[in-house]
Amino acid sequence: MLKEFKAFAMKGNLIDIAVGFVMGAAFNKVVTSFTGGIVSPLIGLIFNSDFKELKYIITEGVANAEGVIEGEVAVHWGAFLTNVIDFIIVAFVMFMVVKGANKMKKKEEPAPEAPKGPTDNELLSEIRDLLKK
Repeated sequence: MLKEFKAFAMKGNLIDIAVGFVMGAAFNKVVTSFTGGIVSPLIGLIFNSDFKELKYIITEGVANAEGVIEGEVAVHWGAFLTNVIDFIIVAFVMFMVVKGANKMKKKEEPAPEAPKGPTDNELLSEIRDLLKK
């Protein structure tokens, strides 16, 4: 069982997947930083606030003694939209990477056709001729 697991773990595809996963996680951090540091502030200029903090308040909260608002019920649509933008950027870049990798892959040549044998009629004719002799 250990030998089978080692053979499975050392296959090229599994290592490729692991490398892709690590690179994807690192790339996601870059995209999140880009969206949070560049895109959100530019969109926030339109709304005159931090884009991630935009929300639709359903029920107003009450400030406690420390000044923290408690009991507020709100839809945080700014944070949701930021995550959607992150997803779209990551999905598009991954699409382009896969498309480029598929283009670079060596195209497999079609297998040569097996030589065709005699047809049923030819075989029957041969059998008939042999029986005549």
